[in-house]
Amino acid sequence: MPPTPRRTPPPLPPARRPVRLAARAWVWRLRHLLAATCLALAAGAVVHALQPPPPVTVAAVVAARDVAAGATISSDDVRVEHVAPGTVPAGALSGAGAAVGATAAVDLPAGLPLVPSLLATGEATGPPGTVVTAVRLADAAVADLVGPGSRVDLLGARPEGGPGTTLATRALVLPAPAGGAAATGVLGSVDGSGDPPPLLVAVQPAEALALAEASASSRISAVVVP
Repeated sequence: MPPTPRRTPPPLPPARRPVRLAARAWVWRLRHLLAATCLALAAGAVVHALQPPPPVTVAAVVAARDVAAGATISSDDVRVEHVAPGTVPAGALSGAGAAVGATAAVDLPAGLPLVPSLLATGEATGPPGTVVTAVRLADAAVADLVGPGSRVDLLGARPEGGPGTTLATRALVLPAPAGGAAATGVLGSVDGSGDPPPLLVAVQPAEALALAEASASSRISAVVVP
């Protein structure tokens, strides 16, 4: 009988490394990358912790561009900025709607925070501590030269001659409220004679009294001052 051929045993499957051992080997290979990542995360956390909190700000309406006294303020003339609380005056407007449609009582340079005393909203109002009165100037030409925002010294002189009197210093000329309120001021009204309407001015209370006393007996003139 022929010899029976030997059977070759099947190859053994490759031995698998234990999962834990494989993981340790993988970690060991990536140890430098993992260390760098941990250091970066730690540095980021330290930097974030050391950053100061965001500053406290308040909304303030400022002039977006130069606005001339007497001009009606439009939405393009103002913008809202968020600034430090100590950089805006008390009572500053915080919403643009409070300024749009109002009249600039004085020249408003770009960037100036707006407060109600800088605007004429239809009522005759001046800066805090002042009162508003109407003054009819003796010289119509001078009345044509001054406009809202001008500062004038008001002088009184008697028609019969004699020394003049300073009645008010640096009076602020205001825009006439809507409806021509300037034409019915305390010192008279336009009577159709062609005379210019009286000027609305913001003066100190004592100066308003002096102007009222002088209106009956003196010719009042204005000198434009810085």
